[in-house]
Order: sequence, then C-alpha cells, then structure tokens
Amino acid sequence: MECRAFPARLGTREPFRELIAGVEAALDLRAHRAGTLSRHAAYLHQRTAGIGSQTQLIRQAAITAILDGTERITKASLDQVRLGHLAETHYHTTRSREPNPR
Repeated sequence: MECRAFPARLGTREPFRELIAGVEAALDLRAHRAGTLSRHAAYLHQRTAGIGSQTQLIRQAAITAILDGTERITKASLDQVRLGHLAETHYHTTRSREPNPR
C-alpha cells in the first residue's frame, strides 16, 4: 500500500492544520494553550514530512510534558523529540535548504 504525505494545503483548505487542531483538542494538559500546535502547523508538517509521525511527535511531547510537570507543549519541547529515520531525514534535508536567517 502506498501512503502519500498528508497535504499542508488543498485548494483553499489546510487539511494538515485541521488534523493538528483535532489532535490538539484531544490533549488533556493543564497548562497547554489551545491553538499552540495549530500555529506551528507548517513546522509540524515539515518536521514529520506530512506523514504519520505527527501523532508520534505530539504524543511524545505530551508524555514528556506530563512527566516533567510543565503540562504544556511548546515548539522547544517538540524540537527535543526524535522521530523515525524518514521523518528526521526529511526534516534535516529541508532545513539545510533554507536560507540562513540574519
């Protein structure tokens, strides 16, 4: 079975952002601000190559937030999670093509 990346945009819709918003709505973290993950949808799509790793990434960040007592997910906490080879390779390849901020 061939699985394609979940599209970031599809016409005027943003299906990936909608997916992330749904996952975020199911989080039960006391200090998490609603909309945080949706604001980082472009980063999450790039980080996970638009494939199934997004739930793994969010789940691991949520577990870490519970264990360390912060009870929230931030971009910094997402950066600390390591994913599978395909997603990590994609992320590091696309990041290296970005212009350096000055």
